[in-house]
Amino acid sequence: MTAPLYNAEILRLTTAIPHDQRLVDPMASVERRSPICGSRITVDVNLDEEGRVAEVGMLVRACALGQASAALLANHVVGRDAEELAAMRDQLTEWLAAGEGAAPEWPGLDVFTPALPYTARHPSIRLAFEAAAQAAEDAAAARGAR
Repeated sequence: MTAPLYNAEILRLTTAIPHDQRLVDPMASVERRSPICGSRITVDVNLDEEGRVAEVGMLVRACALGQASAALLANHVVGRDAEELAAMRDQLTEWLAAGEGAAPEWPGLDVFTPALPYTARHPSIRLAFEAAAQAAEDAAAARGAR
């Protein structure tokens, strides 16, 4: 028997998205959209002096899986740098593509294990991590250009 795709934990996460307000003057802002379902997530970031995410703001207009992923990202993104976020984005992408194995080491990602066989749902799960990684990279590049 397989676990339900939209389980109680996924649904709980959809109602608990931290940092759900856009930043007023972010160092970088990136929007990602899933062409399959139309889910959209915008991530704004400000970095501290060490290049780590100090503030994050999000606009989440996504399906339940995209909302849950945004909540998991937002719960643990502060303090991460562009390299860490890019690595996590890549690990998440690889895990979803493989369709098996242990979830990447980001708190809570194992909630998406029932979604592994549903490849059409993978873009929504990746949105927040893709946007955050790109925003952190863009902010770091902008800081270096100053």
